[in-house]
Amino acid sequence: MNRTAQKLNDKWFRFIGVPVIGLMGHIIFFNRNDTGPERFGFITIYLLSIAETVVLWEVNRVVVLQCRKAFSGLEQTTKRIIYTLIVCTALTILLRILNIFIYDKSLLWGYRFPLEAYLHSVFVAILFVVIIAGIYEAVYYFTMWKNTAVEAEALRAENLQTELDLLKVQLNPHFLFNTFGSLSSLIDEDPARAKIFLEQMSVVYRYILQSHDKPLITLKEELEFISSYARLLKTRFENGLQLEFKITRKEYYDYSLPVLTIQLLVENAVKHNIIIPDKPLVVTVYTDDGANLIVENNLQKKMNVRFSNKKGLLNIITKYKILANQDVKIEETGGYFRVSVPLIKTR
Repeated sequence: MNRTAQKLNDKWFRFIGVPVIGLMGHIIFFNRNDTGPERFGFITIYLLSIAETVVLWEVNRVVVLQCRKAFSGLEQTTKRIIYTLIVCTALTILLRILNIFIYDKSLLWGYRFPLEAYLHSVFVAILFVVIIAGIYEAVYYFTMWKNTAVEAEALRAENLQTELDLLKVQLNPHFLFNTFGSLSSLIDEDPARAKIFLEQMSVVYRYILQSHDKPLITLKEELEFISSYARLLKTRFENGLQLEFKITRKEYYDYSLPVLTIQLLVENAVKHNIIIPDKPLVVTVYTDDGANLIVENNLQKKMNVRFSNKKGLLNIITKYKILANQDVKIEETGGYFRVSVPLIKTR
C-alpha cells in the first residue's frame, strides 16, 4: 500500500484551516438571532464554532483516510471521490442535524431554531466539507501522480540501463570474435604482420574497455579511435582496403553517437565484402546537411560469410532506439551499401 494512503501530512492545513472555518461558521451561523442580544460573547461563540469545526473536520478526515486506504490507486480515483463524497455528506448531515437539535432542545442560545436554520446549517456545512475534501483529494492526486511519474521514469531508466548493459556484454565478444578471425587468417598468411596486428589490436581493445561505461561519445572522439582501428585493418588488408573520411561541417564534431558505431559499421563492411588489392573495398564515412553520419561501401559481396549473426547492425539499431528514439536507415542500391545514423546534439 502506498505510504501516502497510510498517512495524512496535514498538520499545518488543520492548524490554519480549523480556526478559519470556525470563524466563518461563527459569522454565518451565530449572528442570526433576531430575538434579542446574543447570550454569549464573541470569544465564547468563536470557541464553540471551533469545537464544532474540529468534530466535523476530524470525522470527515477519518473518512478521507479510510477511502484512501480502500481505493489508493490512481486508477481508482473516481471510485475514491464518489465514496468520499457520499460518506462525508451523510455524516455531515447527521452531525449538523444532531448539533442543531441539541441547541434547539436545550435552548443553549436562548431561542429555538426553525426548520430553515436546520437546512441552512446543513447546506453550508456540506459546502465547507466538499471544499475541504476536495483540497485533500487534489493534494493526494497530485502527490500520487508525481510519485507514479517518478517511479515510471526510474523504472524506464533502469530498463534502459539493463538493455544497454546487455548490448555491451554482446558487443565485446562480437568484436573479439571477428578480430580473432582476422588474426587467425593473418597468422597463416604473414606471421610478421600478424604480430603487428596483435599489437595494434591491444591498443584498439584498450579503448573499447575504457569506453565501456559511456553510452554516447562525440563524433570527434569516435573518429580519433577509428584512425587507430583503420591502422589495424590496413595491417591486415594493406591496399585492399581504403577508408575515406569526409565530414562536411566541423560543428558536427561536437555531436554524439553511440560508442563504437563507426567501428561496427566499418567492421560490417569488411566482414561481408571481398577485399583484394586489384579490387579494393572503399569505405567512405561522411555527413550530410541533416546531421546524419553515413558509412558507405562499394558492394563486392562474399559468397559465404562464416558465423554471420548480424549482431553489429542490430546493436546499433537497438542503441539508437534506446538512447535517442531514432531510426537507423539502411540502403543497398546502385552497387553500394549505405547506413545512415543520426548525430545526436547533446550540447
